[in-house]
Amino acid sequence: MVSQEQRRRQLAREKFLRQQQRRTEARRKSRIRNSVIASVLGVVLVGSGALYATGALEQDDDKTNANAEVTPSATPTSKAPDPCDKPAEGKVKTETWKKEPAVAIDKSAKYTLKLDTTCGGIDVALKASAAPHTVNSFDFLAKKGYFDHSKCHRLTTNGIYVLQCGDPTGTGTGGPGYTIPDENLKDKSLKDNIYPAGTVAMANTGQPNSGGSQFFLVYQDSQLPPSYTPFGTVSDAGMKVLKKIADAGENTGAGDGAPNATVVIDKATVTKS
Repeated sequence: MVSQEQRRRQLAREKFLRQQQRRTEARRKSRIRNSVIASVLGVVLVGSGALYATGALEQDDDKTNANAEVTPSATPTSKAPDPCDKPAEGKVKTETWKKEPAVAIDKSAKYTLKLDTTCGGIDVALKASAAPHTVNSFDFLAKKGYFDHSKCHRLTTNGIYVLQCGDPTGTGTGGPGYTIPDENLKDKSLKDNIYPAGTVAMANTGQPNSGGSQFFLVYQDSQLPPSYTPFGTVSDAGMKVLKKIADAGENTGAGDGAPNATVVIDKATVTKS
């Protein structure tokens, strides 16, 4: 028999997937609308990319998968105090690119992603040899300042436990204009469809090879299908920052919404060692 806890997790995953589907459809309509506007005005639009949401990550994430069902809204609960500082001055960049950058990283070297956020520093050890396209893309985007001043727009606190970031628009629909292939889906850390706490993985649209720039950080073991490229591991100090963000909750009271904490990536840096 299916236990109550197993059923609760299943319902949470199904909700996550439905949300990702709706976001995917919204992005599709947005791209069509933008292309029509561009043809009429003769303006080159800097458009949103191919992404996501953690759905469970839908993606959540996916940070993303397809779904389509309206879920009842919950009455927002009172907010916990914001544990984070004010964002640094600056604006997000809107540049996009037509194709994935050529892989230029050293697959045998060690790379670290450092996220200087308003809530504290989050260091991520990257898996360059197992996910070279993903790590190379992050190296490219970080050097372009793509993540700087962007909000982490999504926090889930029920069924799956992730913070989703990487969308300069802050809407869950933005991306770099290109997609990257799925990688490392058989990582030895993924056992019994569990993404363990500390995992950093790509959000996507629910379709194969549809990741872009959105990613999610797992702050508590989360049951998800192995469809989201795991490409890094958060340091112990970074996990404390994630816990602080999670403890502040999200703004819907239903377990899936914008973080109550003001989580902004002031600066993202990839370093080679």
